[in-house]
Amino acid sequence: MSRFVRLELVLAREPAERVVAEAWAVGASGLEERDLEDGRTRLILYAPALRADVVLDAARRAAGPGAGIGTPQPVPERDWSEAWKRGLGPLRVSPRLLVRPPFAPAPPGPPERREVVIEPGRAFGTGAHASTALALELLDEALAEAGLVRRVLDVGTGSGVLALAALRLGAEHAWGVDLDPVAVAEARANARRNRLESDLSLVAGPLEALAVFATDLVLANLLRTELLPLLPAIASRTAADGRLVLSGLLAAERTSVEAALAAQAFRVTAERARSDERGERWLALTARR
Repeated sequence: MSRFVRLELVLAREPAERVVAEAWAVGASGLEERDLEDGRTRLILYAPALRADVVLDAARRAAGPGAGIGTPQPVPERDWSEAWKRGLGPLRVSPRLLVRPPFAPAPPGPPERREVVIEPGRAFGTGAHASTALALELLDEALAEAGLVRRVLDVGTGSGVLALAALRLGAEHAWGVDLDPVAVAEARANARRNRLESDLSLVAGPLEALAVFATDLVLANLLRTELLPLLPAIASRTAADGRLVLSGLLAAERTSVEAALAAQAFRVTAERARSDERGERWLALTARR
């Protein structure tokens, strides 16, 4: 018998936060959330099987009429000591960049290839997710085209993988900022693992906590709802000829993101898209003033 269940809801965005709060209060132990193209929100709640009925009742009351609520589904048991490593092999971003976890040996490659080693931990960003892989690909392209890049800013740095990849590919210094102090600690540990700690400055806090300076390249692997409010602050920290590499977006969100970029005097110059194992189509963009 499974110890945990999975409950999926599709509902209007307004009651979604109330559903999460009520479900959490009665025993929910995990959450996934995604804005849908039609303006609604998909919530996936995880809870101990013994609390499934209580969590379902709380979610149903908080959601109100009109919400689509599935029945709790058992979550298969796994050997988490090994299962978490699956799918986390080396990622060949390009002939000159490889990202891998420390437990996966590097495959043969050209002598000029650079390597970033990321320990999968509590912060997002190993390269296994489509949005991170897309960001790394556009980062590699942007640095190849730009030549000398003195300053890189990684907004929502997570594991630090994007900032560290930029340094490996020739950027002189990188700054990483994240609201989560755990993520900053993970990024710092990964910087030490790659012997790049002196080249990466990290700040735990909002983007506004970072001094305004002209950045050659800004990286942001964020959801659209997280990214758009930050665009004015990002623009103020981007050099006149600077570039943005943005990921964490859904392909259906391209029009709204492009309009927000245009409002800050940026135009999209490159894009890549890829579907994940659940069929969601992810999008990454490069933009310039």
